[in-house]
Amino acid sequence: MTQGRFAGTVTIVTGASRGIGFAVAEWLVAEGGSVVITARTRETLDAAAARLGPAASVVAGRADDPDHRAEVFGHVAQRHGRLDHLVNNTGINPVYGTLAELDLAAARKILDVNVLATLAWSRDAVAAGLSRSIVNIASVAGQGASPGIALYGVSKAAVINLTQQLALEWAPRVRVNAVAPAVVKTDFARALFDGREAEVAAGYPLARLGAPDDVAGPVAFLLSADAAWITGQTLTIDGGAGIVGLA
Repeated sequence: MTQGRFAGTVTIVTGASRGIGFAVAEWLVAEGGSVVITARTRETLDAAAARLGPAASVVAGRADDPDHRAEVFGHVAQRHGRLDHLVNNTGINPVYGTLAELDLAAARKILDVNVLATLAWSRDAVAAGLSRSIVNIASVAGQGASPGIALYGVSKAAVINLTQQLALEWAPRVRVNAVAPAVVKTDFARALFDGREAEVAAGYPLARLGAPDDVAGPVAFLLSADAAWITGQTLTIDGGAGIVGLA
């Protein structure tokens, strides 16, 4: 890691009690930044903050709850008086199956959390004075057909396009980019590899599944001044799966 790229900065990371969100927060703290992390469960957030140390603070709540967002931005203003970056990591996928059989109430919830909440957090962050960059966590599921998790893929395709739209609207003041990971070894993705990790990994040219840090490093790059001339882009992080038609 390059030391100090985030010294003096403040970043909100949603869905950061574990997995990719926690890895991003950990990376930013290691490079000198302060983070405000969010998730639904206070206990897991407190445990994450204890690991991150005094540079981290927590606000628990649902990503699609406007009162929660207001509480987060109030906390940021009171504790830090500034906001530099936002990482929209929260995402859900509570259903598995075909679109033809998909419960529409579940579909609305997926779109509310994965797409509309991403837009809402981004708008509120800019209104609160966010001054540098936003990174959205998309997925390779949004770059093609995704059997079994089709609506999740639809939502992540929307996030990829949303990234482009916001990047254009907010340039040059705020940069907006995204990353699109393939299968990363987290609790969220466990159903995609549990009990058959070696089999799944065998199809990746780099011969392993992703780890949260494999995503956190690129996210940190896109947030940082090292990516100062990059906006509206989605970086695919897939262990080479796309070059053999797996992603």
